Amino acid sequence: MNDKRIKWITIGVIAFYTCLLIGWHLYDPSSSFDVLKPGADHRPAGHARKADEVLIGEFFMQDSTVSASSLMGEWPCFRGAGHNNQASTSPNMKWIDGDFKEMWSIETGEGHAAPVISEGRVYVLDYDEQLSSDALRCLDLKTGKQLWKRWYRVAMKRNHGFSRTIPVISNGLVVTIGPEGHVMCCDKVTGQMKWSIDMKKRFGSEIPFWYTGQCPLIHNDILVLAPAGTDTLMLGVDIKTGKTLWGTPNSVHFKMSHSSVMPMTLGGVQTYVYIGVGGVCGVSAETGNCGNLLWSANEWQPSVVAPSPLQISQNQIFLVAGYGAGGALLQVDKTGTSWKATVKDSYKANEGMSCEQQTPINYKGTLITVLPKDGGGMRERLAMYSPNDLHHPIWTSAADERFGLGPYIVIGDRLVAFKEDGELYVYQLFANSMKLIRKQRVMEEGVDAWGPMAYADGMLIVRDAKTIKCLKILTEE
Repeated sequence: MNDKRIKWITIGVIAFYTCLLIGWHLYDPSSSFDVLKPGADHRPAGHARKADEVLIGEFFMQDSTVSASSLMGEWPCFRGAGHNNQASTSPNMKWIDGDFKEMWSIETGEGHAAPVISEGRVYVLDYDEQLSSDALRCLDLKTGKQLWKRWYRVAMKRNHGFSRTIPVISNGLVVTIGPEGHVMCCDKVTGQMKWSIDMKKRFGSEIPFWYTGQCPLIHNDILVLAPAGTDTLMLGVDIKTGKTLWGTPNSVHFKMSHSSVMPMTLGGVQTYVYIGVGGVCGVSAETGNCGNLLWSANEWQPSVVAPSPLQISQNQIFLVAGYGAGGALLQVDKTGTSWKATVKDSYKANEGMSCEQQTPINYKGTLITVLPKDGGGMRERLAMYSPNDLHHPIWTSAADERFGLGPYIVIGDRLVAFKEDGELYVYQLFANSMKLIRKQRVMEEGVDAWGPMAYADGMLIVRDAKTIKCLKILTEE
């Protein structure tokens, strides 16, 4: 082929593609489109969805081939029915000799949310990164098989995991608080959606840096929440309808912490006690006076608080937080109709009883904790204290028995502690000491096993950042 012919072919190809490019830019495909007027897609007026709108509980999935086990045990909320992280055992149950049997294991999204148990069902919050969805999963206690799941889309970025809270069960309902403060209420058996609350949108709540850690509380058939928002500090909600029954004005200007509201009786008065970012407060739980702010104190106000307040006497509350905050003793006095809350003692983490993430246990007048990483030479060990001396432990675990941020629970007369790498320890409890009975590797490569444990029907549920397991620890004689 001569050069002249090649030249004309090249010019032709260039001209063809130039015309094609010009035509592509000049062509208007919309000229053949029909413009649809509002309502032409048959969507009801006012139902357009905004980009940031979260439709709480919008999706549901059920497996009709799976049924719940016929069991009656209950672990209905954060720290159990007594709000003390203690479970009783029936006389016909005995601890299993040897290693505990694994009943089932499931994988989860990264998180630290712990389960509750009711009538053979396990309920746990989970986050699906692929679907960008917060989900409530209902599982069978014996098998771990999923009975149903209700979820909704809410985009988040991982920050030491996602889900952190524990559901609450009462009157046939299960209530959750998602990582971004979305409250969801469902029928505990069918999963039917009942009502929801968006605490950020409704109350102007500022969600903590590591997402919501507050666990919902149901007390006297009222759901108690602490949105610590622009105008509302705490509120009571009708669990059947989701309607607000009372609200506490946020006159103290607290913000939401990772701590949860705890019911206490102080000065003979039922009280909701909450540690927010800014201080600690007590709100009346008495009928006819519910929601009234009784007292507050801001002398002790760490910037990050995860553990919940712990009552240690008729008028004293133990306060604790991590990141060097240490502990404090709050005394609440009532004279007539007047209240006064005073911090009687406060100290750094290496100067007395403290804990970074878990809430200590008041067991028969003895306080049990796991000391934090900045707790000096006894850091990360189990320790027992007398309420009369928060600076000197009466017992500590051995130097090689350290638990990090792992949880601990009292079952009968034993304490079960879960090391943050997934190793389980069982101690016999005595008046002023403990004795290690056994330990067992549960998670082969466990990491960040921080979620609280749950117990019912002889079974213990534990988790690390990505796995939940159920162990058979007691059996009928």
